[in-house]
Amino acid sequence: MSRILVCDPIDDEGIRMLKDAGFEVDYNPSITAAELKQVIKDYDAVVVRSRTKITREIIEAGSRLRAIGRAGVGLDNIDLEAAKERGIKVVNAPESLTQSVVELVIGFMVALSRYMCNADKSMKEGKWLKTQYLGNELYGKTLGIVGFGRIGRGVARVARAIGMKIVAYDVVPIDENIKQELGVEQKSLDDLLKESDFVTLHVPGGPSTYHLIDLQKLKLMKPTSFIINTSRGNVIKEDDLVYAIKNRIIAGAALDVFEVEPPTNKELFSLERVILTPHIGGETAEAQRLAAVLTVQRLMEALRA
Repeated sequence: MSRILVCDPIDDEGIRMLKDAGFEVDYNPSITAAELKQVIKDYDAVVVRSRTKITREIIEAGSRLRAIGRAGVGLDNIDLEAAKERGIKVVNAPESLTQSVVELVIGFMVALSRYMCNADKSMKEGKWLKTQYLGNELYGKTLGIVGFGRIGRGVARVARAIGMKIVAYDVVPIDENIKQELGVEQKSLDDLLKESDFVTLHVPGGPSTYHLIDLQKLKLMKPTSFIINTSRGNVIKEDDLVYAIKNRIIAGAALDVFEVEPPTNKELFSLERVILTPHIGGETAEAQRLAAVLTVQRLMEALRA
């Protein structure tokens, strides 16, 4: 009987599926790296989310390890090269969080353009500042989508329904049928930044996107524009973003991800028209259930292959 260690919280449906299929499952969502290194030798597979790091050291200690499941999208917490060297299969569920992240991005745009967080705060302080919160409609504005994969396309579909103009940047050419379907024009990154009223980032982490958005890029944006990041924290150089907002180079930002999590850049907390959320892009019941189900299905297939 294969033994599976679940190292992070996943939806109960995933655990039930594993047990119903006859796997022995140990659930330890608070396991430390040191503890994991001690016990990994006893397991055929592990399931993680973003908290647990499956390093080369962990992989090399896993003498029985045959599969790693990541209940979510990114694989940057798993040493893929070490897993490949050992013939260990790595599976994930990249499509599971799409709708939840799309909806968060749209919510950020509405909240930023209508001062929703500021208005809420002032109301709770007993103030009635109606005339100070003259916002703007999303209709007719230009949305720049950096990274036109599954989530980027999902954002485009909703934004187009709202009546926004969509421009996109990607390192690969966007399929002509998709561009026609979504009314999207592909641009260079610089041109996208210059034209957009909102910029939303949907690129993977890694050396090619590290500090993709720095002060030089922010200076290309309109002083009335906003930037949204739900991808990876280090895609934006945070110190440069703080400078840009303080000096009104751009109007504001919404960040769900940070260079260090929890964030240590305290200046972010005091900025007006900046919305900060604790990496909740995929934190919906529906997304977490789907992530667990798809990851477990793929993990079981990997173990049975």
